[in-house]
Amino acid sequence: MKVLELDQLEEWYSENFQSKLSGRRILFDDISPLITDLNKEFQRNILGYSVNQIPIYKISIGNGSKKIMIWSQMHGNESTGTKALFDVFNFLSHPKELSPIADNILENCSLIFIPILNPDGSINFTRENAEGIDLNRDAVDLKAVESNILRTILDEFEPHFCFNLHDQRSIFNVENTQNPAILSFLAPSVEETRKVTRGRKETMSVIVSMNKLLQQVIPNSIGRYTDEYYPTATGDNFQKLGYNTILIEAGHFQNDYDREITRKFNFYGLLQGIYTIATEEKQDNWKPYFDIPNNDKKYFDVIYRNAKVIEDDKELIVDVGILFKYKIVESKLLQYEHVEKKGDLSSYFGHKEIDLSNKTFS
Repeated sequence: MKVLELDQLEEWYSENFQSKLSGRRILFDDISPLITDLNKEFQRNILGYSVNQIPIYKISIGNGSKKIMIWSQMHGNESTGTKALFDVFNFLSHPKELSPIADNILENCSLIFIPILNPDGSINFTRENAEGIDLNRDAVDLKAVESNILRTILDEFEPHFCFNLHDQRSIFNVENTQNPAILSFLAPSVEETRKVTRGRKETMSVIVSMNKLLQQVIPNSIGRYTDEYYPTATGDNFQKLGYNTILIEAGHFQNDYDREITRKFNFYGLLQGIYTIATEEKQDNWKPYFDIPNNDKKYFDVIYRNAKVIEDDKELIVDVGILFKYKIVESKLLQYEHVEKKGDLSSYFGHKEIDLSNKTFS
């Protein structure tokens, strides 16, 4: 297994960081001029339009026999993967004499990218599309126009590997640790018993290479997302159809609510995964996948410890767990505190903890 060098990756990231994309809310209007500016090596095609008639683009590059398909923001409010994709585009734009790794990838792989599959959801900052459909649970019914676009290009392209880019909530930690799950991976199941099929082994092997690289830079901060079988989920169905599908879940780095630091690690992981597919004939190093700890849900964004609250005319001293939520106000994304849980939260962690010392919580 060939693992990319961290020093080289850091240099590549600094050189290829797409500074015109930042923040938590990324819209089609943000990426449209960047798509136009891509160099001539990239092919750009409109696959179709969202419910609200926003274009959904396919961006293609490479001429190799190994076919890879990558999409982002099938949940409109999960944008870290989109930002990382445009960093990857910049990296792949280098002349081969400047970037032999990029040249190797493009010689061995044909790549299709779909940035912002759900542009209507990105405007509303929701998981769902404009009709309230969760595209990641629409792989069977195909009620959404965006789901049909994705399935059509899947059937036409017949990729050997897919990367499904998501963001996970800040609630996740690496099981049995206080470490936030900065990134999590999943090789989806194809049926209820979670049988380890040949396709899952190949998917797991690529994840193993990504984990091996990332453990060097964010040790013990990578989780394994639950492989519970979801019969209507995109990854589960694509895997079942024979298209190896890797889920990358971008998580929380301390004080990084815009996911700009996690974006870098997403870039690292994507490049390592693509490079592994490009350079290795067989993906059979799958067993270490199960050494990656599971995700757990032990975090709040803020915990107010020892807070005085009044409930049913009784004064209580409790912990108060806060999760940050988001809403659009006058076309701007605003973050606000939501009380998620009150009580004894001694077994939970806060990304920030405040001891109220019996002062009243309000």
